[in-house]
Amino acid sequence: MPECIVRAISNQKGGVGKTTICQNLGAGLAKQGKKVLLIDFDVQANLTQSMGCQMPDELPFTVSDVMRKIIEDEEFDPMSGIIDKSGGLALLPSNIQLSGIENSLVHVMNRERILKTYIDKVRSSYDTILIDCMPSLGMLTINALTAADRVIIPIQAHFLSVKGLELLLRTVSKVKKQLNPDLNIEGIVLNMLDRRSNFTRDIIQLIREHFGSNLKVFQTEIPMSVRAIEAGAEGKSIFEHDPNGKTAQAFDALIREVTKNERQRKENKDIQLR
Repeated sequence: MPECIVRAISNQKGGVGKTTICQNLGAGLAKQGKKVLLIDFDVQANLTQSMGCQMPDELPFTVSDVMRKIIEDEEFDPMSGIIDKSGGLALLPSNIQLSGIENSLVHVMNRERILKTYIDKVRSSYDTILIDCMPSLGMLTINALTAADRVIIPIQAHFLSVKGLELLLRTVSKVKKQLNPDLNIEGIVLNMLDRRSNFTRDIIQLIREHFGSNLKVFQTEIPMSVRAIEAGAEGKSIFEHDPNGKTAQAFDALIREVTKNERQRKENKDIQLR
């Protein structure tokens, strides 16, 4: 099996569509034949519900149990709690208990690497792992960034989103320097866009000009879509709910960009090793 790539889907600002990106990117990669694990690392459990688990607080084993087992140095089956979906897609769910874990991490030795310890146990079983981060820059998000190889940053074309992005970039830089030297930003995804307004188009241009010189801003733009909201409410990906719609086509294009970049990185790595 090829080397597993761990991606954190992160932005400390809420409402930018992290869960939608995580779910549909994962579903699209699975559609290509990859084995994909989605980790819901948000106390709100939106990804868990969007994947069809409508009562997350009733689940017997979730990511909070995984974290607690590792913190307390207890033996457990790393595949416990993982819910296998169709077509190579799997989910490690979350629920409200994760909020207690974040509070307890303050007093834990090596607290930034608890999630990484878990991912190191399961990554050989998957081609890619996607972590849906919570909207904060607290200890859970630091855990996700420490465990990840890449970061994908969803952003809306709003002024406050642009200001918040600078804070996230500083956090990623600190994590890279102090905790995870292999961490890189894979790209910024313009998400939930309505291009009909001049203001939106101006912000998009600002993002591409201001950040695009140093970071990749994906060419693909994900439109604002009622269909995407409906899909999550029904526990389905956009490919299941509206496979021929504009949003599914946009996600297909985003996945092509992600896989193309991956091929180029592998080719460059192979050249350097010769």
